Amino acid sequence: MSADERAVDATTGPRGRVGRWRDQLIALGWLVLVWNLLWGDVSWGNLVGGALVAGAVLLFFPLPPVTFGGRVRPRALLVFLLRFAGELVTASANVSRIAVQPGYRPRGAIIAVRMRVPTDLNLALTAEVVSLVPGTLVVEVDRDAGVIYVHVLDVRGPSDLADSRERMHAIERRLVRALGSAAEVRLVETATVEKGT
Repeated sequence: MSADERAVDATTGPRGRVGRWRDQLIALGWLVLVWNLLWGDVSWGNLVGGALVAGAVLLFFPLPPVTFGGRVRPRALLVFLLRFAGELVTASANVSRIAVQPGYRPRGAIIAVRMRVPTDLNLALTAEVVSLVPGTLVVEVDRDAGVIYVHVLDVRGPSDLADSRERMHAIERRLVRALGSAAEVRLVETATVEKGT
């Protein structure tokens, strides 16, 4: 059986169909949750209405299949969350300092950062995390090239651009360590070792 046949069998075979249905049910659950959050009240009417709207959305606007081949590593996930909380605090303090500093005009820049694990899930998660940190905003994601374009606030020189790229790679590395497959973890670790040598 060729690699293409195995890929088709993985999506159309019994296990692939079960995985697709599981993904659809998870998406349905999230959409129902968002519907109830938007209404601000959890009631039977909102649950049923949310289920109907979510079902219609998934039927008429099907989501592309996003496979999760990794596994959750609790210790690495805790490290990711703690580091993310620390980055939120320091970035918020930096943006606050820029906002109140008299006469200071920050310079911004848009940088392109090529991700080492260019899967749809990794690109989406990394882009979301980067956008949540004050002072950075994702402008565009190029799925085909695996590149995220980010607007960075307060760039004083080339070293700041290099630091911003390294911060994005560090976010990706921590995400992959927490949620990636063994092959993805090896990929980001190998890239880190090569950069360090």
